[in-house]
Amino acid sequence: MIQELLQSVDPRTIGHRIQELRKAKRLTQQDVANLLGVARTTITAVENGRRQLQPREMVRLCDSWGLSVNELLRQREVVDNFVPQLRAVFDAHNSVDMDTVIEEFRLLCENYLELEMLCTSRLLQKEPPVHDIQGIPVDQAAEDVAAAERHRLGLGNGPILQLRELLESDVGLRVFYLGMPSQVAGMFVYQQRLGGCIAVNSNHPEERRRWTLAHEYAHFLVDRFQTHVTYVSPSRRTPAVERFADGFAAHFLMPTVSVRRRFHDIRRSRQGDITPADLCTFAHAYDVSFEALVRRLESLDLLRPGTWERLKNAGFKVREAQKLLGLSPRDRSGSCQSLPLRYQHLAAEAYERGDLSEGEFARFLRVDRVEARQLAHMLCNQRVVLEEGVVDVPLDFSELIVVRA
Repeated sequence: MIQELLQSVDPRTIGHRIQELRKAKRLTQQDVANLLGVARTTITAVENGRRQLQPREMVRLCDSWGLSVNELLRQREVVDNFVPQLRAVFDAHNSVDMDTVIEEFRLLCENYLELEMLCTSRLLQKEPPVHDIQGIPVDQAAEDVAAAERHRLGLGNGPILQLRELLESDVGLRVFYLGMPSQVAGMFVYQQRLGGCIAVNSNHPEERRRWTLAHEYAHFLVDRFQTHVTYVSPSRRTPAVERFADGFAAHFLMPTVSVRRRFHDIRRSRQGDITPADLCTFAHAYDVSFEALVRRLESLDLLRPGTWERLKNAGFKVREAQKLLGLSPRDRSGSCQSLPLRYQHLAAEAYERGDLSEGEFARFLRVDRVEARQLAHMLCNQRVVLEEGVVDVPLDFSELIVVRA
């Protein structure tokens, strides 16, 4: 049976999958060779597709890695040129080693496509035309594009509290939160089959993650066919496209009209005075950092230039003030925070239908089996309120919903 499976799959495909799994587990070719009792050069040949694994070797490898043979050999989508695009950007900046993060980013995108194939549910990519900002001053272009996008998405001028969900559902972006070195804020890649893909540093505070997400979205809007990496502390001579992306984030998250109105409302209620506590509440309302809000008010000439620096030098403790005011950051973290909600539901659907085993479901969601069972129950059930109390009702993923023509 295993021999038939091995013969049905191109050896180069099997070798590629073994290589990516080995790297994800941070194993060397020698480690795998020792496990299988072969020479390291044999593993090199396997990964290059020049030598096929024997059935007993395949079984031993899968048992050691906690995989089924079917899972390793199952047909799936492969993303081409994803890793080289990102590595080229990091190499150009002489940056930190990000190979492991890039490989995980690519693998998650492949997993996403595989889930869509299993569930016959492709992501609808509602991509607007690329904005041409050539010849327009950077800040003016940032404000114009932000206003156009808010209008297109029907957002009005209020705060955006569910930015990630909005960009996933209304634009069709694939957004992942991944652990990265502190100096890296995020990455953006665009490919025809995937659309726009964004990775945000999950180690950063929520306000910073939202800013990074808006920043990467700006790249999607004006130069989506270029791969980008965003750093927390950019070089002194920041390229115009990065200044545009930061300007877009400021205008998109904090529209001029509503920010001015709210600021003057606070001044009237305070009879002309503004306190740091007011600014903390103000920032919380827009789900942005205190620093971002103050710098935005400075740029609008609503606060004196240098206000942020003066508060910082005076020892103002933002987190302590927020805690005293009961303004804890909106932490949307969870077991699968790194994964889009749609990705999670597709995995649950495939698992419920029997297309994924429990082990495969756990690996797709990057959790252990115990947590996978809990997530499966949560994702595959709908909580409803009845007379006898709150109960969980299983969802039938095979049920067809009649839609009026």
